[in-house]
Amino acid sequence: MNESPQRLGKGMIYAAWLLALILLTLFFNHYLDKQQNPNQKLTTQFHQDGVREVSLKRNRHGHYVANGTINGQPVVFFLDTGATIVSIPEHIANALNLQKGRAIRSSTANGVITTHSTKLDSVALGSIELHGVRASINPYMSDNQILLGMSFLKDLDFAQRGNTLILRQYPN
Repeated sequence: MNESPQRLGKGMIYAAWLLALILLTLFFNHYLDKQQNPNQKLTTQFHQDGVREVSLKRNRHGHYVANGTINGQPVVFFLDTGATIVSIPEHIANALNLQKGRAIRSSTANGVITTHSTKLDSVALGSIELHGVRASINPYMSDNQILLGMSFLKDLDFAQRGNTLILRQYPN
């Protein structure tokens, strides 16, 4: 009979350690997510002249990663001024129900590949929203991030100040 309380005590110690490990894992996962994407909640300013402004912080790797939407669906963008158009991994395009257009040959850092053209009804980054944005569906990308290329960025003014990138959309 003395073994039962002792076994129960050991079980409680194991359970406490397990709970502590789970909580630490959750905390560090959140911490790492914040370091990878410090722009999960974007800072937006509306100016009297109709200008919309979004400020992005650079992540610890020196890149600009931010939450946004495509056709109203939440996505994560990786800003890439070297990309001609918005490039969407095929698995994300399928989840967004995007229509594959004609096959096109695309030059990437890894060589020439075949992608499919598509047009996005809307792309939003904070309060900045554009319609009819050209994009490609890339079957070779396995990331969970979308390359936000110049087919979106060309309609904006942007300036970098320190670790902050300021994007501005002027009224038409």
